Formats: sequence, structure tokens, C-alpha cells
Amino acid sequence: MTLPGSPFFAMREGVLNVEEIPLPDIAARFGTPCYVYSRAALLDRFYACRAALDNHPAGKDSLVCYAVKVNSNLAILNLFARLGAGFDIVSGGELKRVLAAGGKADKVVFSGVGKSESEMEQALDAGIFSFNIESASELERLNRVAGRLSKIAPVSLRVNPDVDPKTHPYIATGLKTSKFGVSMDDAPGLYARAADLPNLTVRGLGCHIGSQITNPLPFAEALERLLDLMERLEKQGIAIHHLDLGGGFGIPYRSEETAVSFMAFLTPLLQRLQQTGKGRTIVLEPGRSLVGNAGLLLAKVEYLKTGAEKNFAVVDAAMNDLLRPSLYGAWHEIVPVSSGGTEAIYDVVGPICESGDFLGQNRKLAVNEGDYLAVLSAGAYSFAMSSNYNSRPRAAEVMVDGKDAVLIRRRETVEESFALEMI
Repeated sequence: MTLPGSPFFAMREGVLNVEEIPLPDIAARFGTPCYVYSRAALLDRFYACRAALDNHPAGKDSLVCYAVKVNSNLAILNLFARLGAGFDIVSGGELKRVLAAGGKADKVVFSGVGKSESEMEQALDAGIFSFNIESASELERLNRVAGRLSKIAPVSLRVNPDVDPKTHPYIATGLKTSKFGVSMDDAPGLYARAADLPNLTVRGLGCHIGSQITNPLPFAEALERLLDLMERLEKQGIAIHHLDLGGGFGIPYRSEETAVSFMAFLTPLLQRLQQTGKGRTIVLEPGRSLVGNAGLLLAKVEYLKTGAEKNFAVVDAAMNDLLRPSLYGAWHEIVPVSSGGTEAIYDVVGPICESGDFLGQNRKLAVNEGDYLAVLSAGAYSFAMSSNYNSRPRAAEVMVDGKDAVLIRRRETVEESFALEMI
């Protein structure tokens, strides 16, 4: 069986390894639950994205802005910063993380529908690449804030192209019903207003249609609508210097799924841009596609419980560690770290006091109490969405580099989880 994240996650002599380290060694050293990332997998995905861009003339002058919300660990941000990446942020906190990790402010795009005045001030003082504006009110607010600071804010409107990416409703962001972006009909007037405001300068045009998209066609459809709008704007005398095509490139979560390559996603877009005969900086905002298959959640089986109609493998990880299955009904491949045990069908559940606390349902597993399970494809929207629900400390995070394993976030203590509270 080829696992998601292969070849960096692979069975060797009956034991699951991350690069060259057996996972039981990780568990013994760092405990469980624990997030484990492959540095080689992270590098492989970034290089693949960069290669797809550099393979075409229209992509050479491009900026890959990693979506920080997906996994914001400083070690991962630092790795991408040293590779020359920019960053897509949605909060002032994420900007602070990027700068603390060595990222450059002039490679940061600030997205999100609810930017506060203090966040705008923070981004203006840092000197970011562009604000992705998502409403008329935000446009006016940013102009006021920039004026107060005697600065000129670079802006790009995130337009809503009304393209259905055929993904989960919670992560489809390019439809008319979405809270994100401004409508195509409103965009020309908003660009005219932006051009008139004294403390704004129009830099780009962008969109983001959703996440976990596995078909390149919605991207092509969205690009056509952007190009039509760009032509209208240029006729108004508004120059567009960069096109932000967003992110959302999907990954395989099941062993039988085949990954869609960056080359397959991006080549048709770059060819179409080349046909326009107008060179512009291309901005991409990949997140999940860079880190999703580069991480797993390592958990220990505490109990095997036989119920009247179901069997349960109760593990020491829970919905507070990995919310996606409970929130989205998301599928993560779950595999025993080592062979052994009698095979049965289990719901893999945690100790949280909620019926919705599960990591996987109806899984065929051969395990014993005390064995370890690996929840795969957990590098994206996993630790980043974790919480202290039921007063559970958040898990440790470990980076594997060949034969070395390095702690990149230590496990919290219970005392740290209530350190800010007062009686």
C-alpha cells in the first residue's frame, strides 16, 4: 500500500518510518499524542511548486506566498522563508509569527474579511507587499488608517468570481453566497474609488475560490473571469501589476487517490497568461498542498472496547488535537505503526466527552492496546486548529530530517493552559 506522503512516510520491516526514523522511537522520545513532520517532504512540495512556475516564462516573475493559517509553526515558516517564500496572512498575529520566523514583510499579502485598524497599522508599519481588500468599508478604513500614519497602502481587491470548486461547502470561498471577496459587478466601481483615494495605490487583482480542489478546471474558469475584469479595468486607466490566483490545490487523503501535480494545475494557467502578451507578477497562496501530506499525528491505543454494535479503539489523541474529522467529516488515513493484533473494524475515538470525538470511523485495523496509530495527512489544518478543550494540553510537534528528530514545539502543561486565568 502506498501511503499519502510517500516516500517520506513508509513501512520498513513492518514498522512505519518518517524518513529514516521509526515512529516508535519518536513516541519513546517525545511521547504521544505528537505531530511529526518530514522536512524532506516540505522541501519536495515547495520545490515542485516553484519548478512548475519556473518551467514557464509567465511564472518566472512570481511570488509563492505560503498560507500561514494552515500550519503556523515557526520552524516551518522559517524553512519556507529561507527558501524565498512569501506569506499569506489573515491576522496581525500571523504577521508577527512570520517576522519572528525570519520572513520578509515585503513578501506578505494580508487577506481576510475583518482586518482591524490596529492590524492595518501593524501591516503598514511593517511594509507588506499588498492588502487583499474584501469590502468597500475595508477600502475606506484602510485609506483613513494609512492617512493617519502618512503612508500609502498597496491594495489588491479580492474578487468573487462565482466559480464552484466542487469542494466541501465550508471551504468553498468563491461563490456568490460566500462571505469572502467583492462581486465582479462591484469591482470596477471599487477599483475606481481606490484609485481616487489619496492614501491607497492599486497594485493587483486576485481571487481565491476554495480549498482542497482536485480538478484544475475551476482555476482556469476563475482566471478567465479575472482576465475579463482586468481588461475592463485597464480601459478605465487602472493598471494591474500583479495577479493573485490564490491557492486551494488539493492533496490525496486516501491511499488509492492520486495527487494532482503543481505542473498540471499551473501549466494551463501560465499558458493562458502568456497568450495575453502582458507580463505581470503572479502570486500564489498555497498552504495545504505544501504541508498537508508532510505531517502525521502519532497516537497511542489506550483501550480496545467492544460495544453492542461497534468496536472502539480509544486513543490518547482527540478532537482537540485534530478537529477536521468532527468538523468537516474529513477523512484521514489511519494505519498501525507496526504490524500485530487481531484485525477488526473500529471507530478510532479519543477521550473527549463528546460523541463527535472521533478521528476515523469504520476502519479495519489490526492493533493491540498499547500499540501506536498514525493519522496521516495531518500537516495542514491540524495542530493549527487544536485547542485545550477538556483542559487537554496541546500536543508536541517534531521535525524529522533524515536520521535526526528535533522538537519544534514542546508539549504544553496543564498549568500553562490556565496561566492567564484569575480567581
